[in-house]
Amino acid sequence: MCLTRPDRARDEGGFTLLEILVVIAILGLLIGLVAPAALRQLGGARLSVAKQSIERIGAVLDLYKLDVGSYPSSEQGLRALVAPPTGVAMWNGPYLKGTEPVDPWNHPYSYRSPSNRSGHDYDLCSNGPGGAPAAAAAICNP
Repeated sequence: MCLTRPDRARDEGGFTLLEILVVIAILGLLIGLVAPAALRQLGGARLSVAKQSIERIGAVLDLYKLDVGSYPSSEQGLRALVAPPTGVAMWNGPYLKGTEPVDPWNHPYSYRSPSNRSGHDYDLCSNGPGGAPAAAAAICNP
């Protein structure tokens, strides 16, 4: 009597090496197409956050002016919103919690009062992703 083992079924649940390579190639192509678009969206989001932060800090500067009577000088800077500057009697802060605000790229905002631009009381700007003052990349208060 001859004992034979039953033949194994050919369609076992598994993937061939070729199928796995095809899936990896497709995933690689999708990541290559989607990643640049996602990074562009991230850059646009930081720009939007910078503009909104400048508007919010502008509103806080207006509150400071209501209490003190003038905007902080360039020398006092945005520190005047966190700690009382010397020689200011009517300071009713802190107007911002924590430390001086930084932009979405973790660079300090540049502040100048009085403004060099006509029609503005002060200049509040983010220097953008590079952090170096360049007029083309600066995002300033409207």
